[in-house]
Amino acid sequence: MTKIKKAVIPVAGYGTGFLPATKAQPKELLPIVDKPIIQFTVEEAIASGIEEIVIITGRHKRPVEDHFDSNPELEENLMRKNKEDLLAKVQETTMTDLFFVRQPYPLGLADALRYAKPFIGDEPFALLLADNIFEGEEPVTKQLIDVYSEHEVSVIAALEETKDKVDQYGIIALQEDAPLGDGTLYPIDSLIEKPQQDQAPSNIAVAGRYILTPDIFDVIDRMTPNKQGKYDLTEAINTLNKTQRVFAKEIQADRFDVGNKLGFMEMAIHYGLSHPETDTELRSYIINLAEQLD
Repeated sequence: MTKIKKAVIPVAGYGTGFLPATKAQPKELLPIVDKPIIQFTVEEAIASGIEEIVIITGRHKRPVEDHFDSNPELEENLMRKNKEDLLAKVQETTMTDLFFVRQPYPLGLADALRYAKPFIGDEPFALLLADNIFEGEEPVTKQLIDVYSEHEVSVIAALEETKDKVDQYGIIALQEDAPLGDGTLYPIDSLIEKPQQDQAPSNIAVAGRYILTPDIFDVIDRMTPNKQGKYDLTEAINTLNKTQRVFAKEIQADRFDVGNKLGFMEMAIHYGLSHPETDTELRSYIINLAEQLD
C-alpha cells in the first residue's frame, strides 16, 4: 500500500472576485480574522498526515512564499520586546516541507497540476483547493486518504448543494443516479463544470479536495486546450474515469466557500466566534445587530 504523503495546492489565479483587495496582494493571503486563507488549507493537509506540500504559484504570488518563510528581523524584534506569544505565531508558519513552483501562464487547473509532476513522481497524492475551508471532527483530506487506503482509487470530496447553487460548482453525475447518504462511497459517471441549473444531473457538488493517482499526469499530457485556451481538471478526471474508477465520497464537514464574498464573510464570523480574542464581543455584537434588523 502506497502512503499518501504529498499534496498539491494551486494558487496561481488572479482572485478577480475580490478586486480591488487583490490588486496588490494574493487572495490566498486575505485574513480570516488573523489567519490567511491558505494557512487553513496547509494546516488541514498537515493534520491529515501529509508530509510534503507543493504550492503552485504565479509571478504575482511571491507573498505566499514569504508568508511561510522565516522573518528574522520581525522575530528578533519580538524577542527583544518579550512578545513570546506573537513570536510563536510567526514561527509556526515557517515551514520547511513546503515547496513552490510557478505556473508561467494561467491556463487552467489541469495545466497548473502538470507543474507538480516532478515533485509527485509516481505516487498518489492529494489536491487541495484553497477556496474551500472545512470545519469538522476529522480533516476532509484525511477522510479521502482513508478511502484510498482501503480501495486504492481516485476519490473526490462531495457535498450536497441547493439547486440554486449548482451553477457555481463542478457537479457530479453519479452512476445509477444514486443519492449520497451516510458518508457512502459512490462511483462517478461524469463531472460537469458549472452546469446551468436546469441542466445539472444532480445537486452533488465537488468540494475542492481530491486524491488522485499519478495516471492523471499522463491524461493531462495528452490534453488539448478548450475553447477558452485552458486545460480543465474536470475534463482530465472524466478521461481518467474511462480507464480507472473515480469515486465520490460524501464528506463529513461544513464547507465555507471563501472564493466568494459571502462565503468569506461567513467563515470570518464562524472563526471569529471561536477565536479567544474576539468570541465574546463578536457574539454580543451579532445579537445586538440581529435585534436591530428585526
